[in-house]
Amino acid sequence: MRRRTAHPLPRRSGAAALALAAVLASTALAPPAPAAPAAGLTGLVNPFIGTQNEGNTFPGAAVPFGMVQLSPDTGHNTGYDYKDDHIRGFSTVHLSGVGCRIGGDLPVLPTTGEVQATDNARYAAAFSHRDETARPGYYRVRLGSYGGITAELTATARTGRQRYTFPATEQANVLFNTGQSLHKTVSTSVEIVDNRTVRTTITGRGFCQDTRPYTLHTLTRFDRPFSSFGTWNADGLSRGSRASTSLTRNGAWVRFDTTRDRDVEAGTAVSYVDAAGAAANLRAEEAGFDRTAEAAREAWERRLGDVAVQGGSRTLRRTFYSSLYRSFLAPNIGSDVDGRYMGWDQRVHRAKGFTYYQNWSLWDTYRTQAQLLALLAPRESRDMALSVLRIDADAGWLPKWGYGPVETNIMTGDPVTPFLTNAYQHGLLKGHEEEAYRALKKNADGVPPAASPFIGREGNEPYLRDGFVPYLPDRARRKPGDSDFHEGASATLEYALADGVLARMARELGHRADAERYAERSRNYRGLFDPSTGFFRPRDAKGAFTGSADPSRSPGFHEGTAWQYQWLVPQDLPGLVRLLGGKDATDRRLDSFFAYDRLLADPERTARQVWVNGPYDYYNADKYNPQNEPDLIAPYTYLSTGRPWKTTDVVHAALTLFTDSPTGMTGNDDLGTMSAWMVLSAIGVYPVQPGADVWGLSTPVFDRVDLRLDRRWYPRGRFTVSAPGTSRTDRYVRSVRLDGAAHERTYLTTEAIRRSERLEFTVGPEPSGWGTGARSVPPAIG
Repeated sequence: MRRRTAHPLPRRSGAAALALAAVLASTALAPPAPAAPAAGLTGLVNPFIGTQNEGNTFPGAAVPFGMVQLSPDTGHNTGYDYKDDHIRGFSTVHLSGVGCRIGGDLPVLPTTGEVQATDNARYAAAFSHRDETARPGYYRVRLGSYGGITAELTATARTGRQRYTFPATEQANVLFNTGQSLHKTVSTSVEIVDNRTVRTTITGRGFCQDTRPYTLHTLTRFDRPFSSFGTWNADGLSRGSRASTSLTRNGAWVRFDTTRDRDVEAGTAVSYVDAAGAAANLRAEEAGFDRTAEAAREAWERRLGDVAVQGGSRTLRRTFYSSLYRSFLAPNIGSDVDGRYMGWDQRVHRAKGFTYYQNWSLWDTYRTQAQLLALLAPRESRDMALSVLRIDADAGWLPKWGYGPVETNIMTGDPVTPFLTNAYQHGLLKGHEEEAYRALKKNADGVPPAASPFIGREGNEPYLRDGFVPYLPDRARRKPGDSDFHEGASATLEYALADGVLARMARELGHRADAERYAERSRNYRGLFDPSTGFFRPRDAKGAFTGSADPSRSPGFHEGTAWQYQWLVPQDLPGLVRLLGGKDATDRRLDSFFAYDRLLADPERTARQVWVNGPYDYYNADKYNPQNEPDLIAPYTYLSTGRPWKTTDVVHAALTLFTDSPTGMTGNDDLGTMSAWMVLSAIGVYPVQPGADVWGLSTPVFDRVDLRLDRRWYPRGRFTVSAPGTSRTDRYVRSVRLDGAAHERTYLTTEAIRRSERLEFTVGPEPSGWGTGARSVPPAIG
């Protein structure tokens, strides 16, 4: 997900406390690096990766898929920016790598002295990266202001735990700023419940554009009584006041005497349901700080331990495990400990037999992260898929981009279809296949009613009639969010992709007539092909090609150009290759797209100077953009031209963009999308047909990767990918064996992974004939 950019012609693209030695030390604007390695895999993770240059990650504390991400906010649009030197507060909710303002609820900051300022930009505390450390589930910083307070953060699934070490003073304060979240504030309330407890309610709205409002309830309990307290609102400070309600400026503070005991601990629980839900979550998950931090560390060790790598440099392993870590940060638990959750119909429901999840960056995650989680976290992935089905059951439609209990309608196309068909192909919808199919069919064949907050396939009426979504840039938005009509060309390609994977599901479930209908629609991409330019182009309402004929400047493609979107036909790559003039012609076009000759001479420089420009430069480009989702799949198109070694060349060049520094993220992470791309591409097994069951192969960057799989879905319980001697020079596949048998195809199916144990690559310094046969290429879905 990206910050909106002017269109069509923006600028040129171009636990414990004893284990704290694990954390990463840093100096101002220098990459944080571990002072000493920690035991276990968490010592290889650098949470600061992506916190600079608009990666928009967060360095704070969270557990896998946790509801709470307790992290510092420095004034950046999405929370934390490594270039900043003041912290405005530690808030409870963050999404990793989003491109628009969201979350940041209840920034809390320790201070000393009299409370005078209520704007967190004014009372923000200075800090230095020399005094800041982080590892999965734990964050620590020493504030340079207020006499040098040390703040430590950790988390459980539904709570955040803070420990503040103050100087000796009678005026040690903790400020609760309910009115300054990252999102738009609708209303807030704060209440001093007793001499240990603070309760807040925060209602906000907005993500990239406006949304329906949503409410977060919090409850904070301290480990000892505070000596005094007060509240503030737009009218000013009110010492001793127990409650305050305001539309914007609102907050409270509590004070402690730390002349003898300098440590103050508190736990904050959140709930999207009600105050009782927050209280129950706090009771269920409340523990001391060190115990909580150790439990968080152990949770991450278990999760990261599902992947064991051998070989590669320590820097590569740090980068890999940091990417794996970010891949497990979302979606997030949305139900309270009693199973209640706030539905998209704004009513309270209860999840029975599964955990309800929320936060759906589907336009991004359906391409990479959904597949990675289906492999490594199938139990959670099952619950995530069931949660998406509950959105349809509760509110009448499937989501597009959901935050908490609301639809934002951000981005275009039909990403929910490949997300759910992927779950189906992995066996995660067992017992729910027909329920899922009914919801997907309704979504694929209709448009949500005007009164619904969902936008769905907004362009379905002309798409079903004419075979394309027209590009109508002046059409007024009928609902908050993005409009498929404003990006008609890319919306058409996304609809066709979704139709292709739905056709396979329909066929396998015995819905033959539907399968044929969806398969035919999956070839609608052909209707956008302009023979005069040799590229896809948008059509207007009358069916005429419209916009610039220059494929690097063509409008109608969401966050991309015709050059980048021409490869988004994974449902029918053989058909696309024929459309482009055959394998040789397609290969030449790919070479131009990737600047392949320059890439061979200097892969890293080509990736950084030819491919990559500014993080939000989406348009006016004829080259690969590895910072954005539309052409993440493009390097694997070489598998369909019979040149699989070129896929390896391009993938390995793109992997150099991922490093273990704050700038080591390529574009926004988008709830784990980019991180999952890195993990899967490094392993050498990548989902080349998202929403189906086909995985493309390229040379791994590790000598060996052992995946520990859940036997409930993968009976062998493991899958090993090996490539002894793989290196920057010896990177070409000479042969592949699957469980000892020769494997000439450039792809695997999910079923092959399920019934196999060993995928063995033999590599060398030169390309070979492996994977070049006519039957080696990934097949069309339809």
